[in-house]
Amino acid sequence: MDLIMGMNSGSSFDGIDVILAETKMDGDGFPAAPRFIKGSSYEWPLDVKKVVLDAFENKVDMVGLNRLNYVAGAVFAEKAVQFLKENGIESREIKVLGLDTQTIYQEQPDHKAIAAMTAEEKADWPGRWISGKYPAGYQVGDTSVIANLTNIDTVTHFRQADHTFGGSAAPLMQYLDFVLFRKEEKPKMTLNIGGIANLHLACSDRRKMYGFDVGPGNVISDYFAKRLYGKEYDRNGALAASGRVNEDMLNYFMHHPFFERPVPRSGWRMDYSPEYLNSTIEKFSHVAREDMMATACAFTGEAVAKSMEDNIPREVIEQVDQLYASGGGVKNPAILQEIQKRIPQNIKLVSSSEIGIPPEFKEAIKFATLAYSTIHCVPGNIPAAGHASQYAILGNIGLAPRNIKGGAEF
Repeated sequence: MDLIMGMNSGSSFDGIDVILAETKMDGDGFPAAPRFIKGSSYEWPLDVKKVVLDAFENKVDMVGLNRLNYVAGAVFAEKAVQFLKENGIESREIKVLGLDTQTIYQEQPDHKAIAAMTAEEKADWPGRWISGKYPAGYQVGDTSVIANLTNIDTVTHFRQADHTFGGSAAPLMQYLDFVLFRKEEKPKMTLNIGGIANLHLACSDRRKMYGFDVGPGNVISDYFAKRLYGKEYDRNGALAASGRVNEDMLNYFMHHPFFERPVPRSGWRMDYSPEYLNSTIEKFSHVAREDMMATACAFTGEAVAKSMEDNIPREVIEQVDQLYASGGGVKNPAILQEIQKRIPQNIKLVSSSEIGIPPEFKEAIKFATLAYSTIHCVPGNIPAAGHASQYAILGNIGLAPRNIKGGAEF
């Protein structure tokens, strides 16, 4: 068995998760289901956090982004090494480290426009992005900085390879779900509730899988808690539990332009930007703040139900009996209650811990598994879900100094 590490800092930007797991290559050419060993979470340094938050809102210039790429890489490396020291692990024991670094910006593909492109148009490689038809994204955290400071072979930036073939690369969770469930007879469904929530249907045949963002996870609840109560988040959903859903506000949310995008839809935290949410608060200023909190949770539940209905055939949904939930939103009972209330009655919402995956660390486990697949040249995208035109080996590889032939000194 090989020890693998994964890290994650997602759209909610509420910390850096680090995990240790183990796996091996199975006889079918894919990694065995990873076994989680341990995990920890760390805070971003406050001065760096401020710059990243500014970058989300396009307030950092090119000089600042350039430096942030190195700084973020150094922060990720620092937290990885801290995790190793706390657990008495040497870097040489780790086969590979996987992380997507920190996404600052992303845009989804125009699937309809791509489908209509001629062979000649697709052969114009720069034109794929000049036209705006192909997806693009930007992450900060330099691969070489991380690999060289940690002395661990590192794989980062998993999305660009899928983007090259027109895939949304958001979400990426469906690959881990395939690894976990590929030997099951019936399809399995999972939900990850981060800042943005995404839903996945996994089965043994990758050509029949689904994966897509559904809309907000906890990004609106977190923002409302901070703006209305001065709290970082709604602990245990207590604020939302004290309120009632405002149907007018919920209807307003459900007319967000996100739902006009063709499926599979991809979302980003700036879909629910401070400007959008501040204007919503102003528009519904007559609504009690606890009712706003309750409505934010209801919006997540309704978005899950609508996106499930829009993307997955009814006959497939009827085969599913459980929805395995992960992500920070699992800690908010109000969000979970609203999801359960609104999804089909045949599906029971349960924690991913029931399959040995701690919900708070599934994203980091995903990146560790993707990195392990990359170094074994196994494609990590699911074209049926993200609509890429072909399979691709995902990620940028940074080799550690320990690979230098003849030792570290010449």
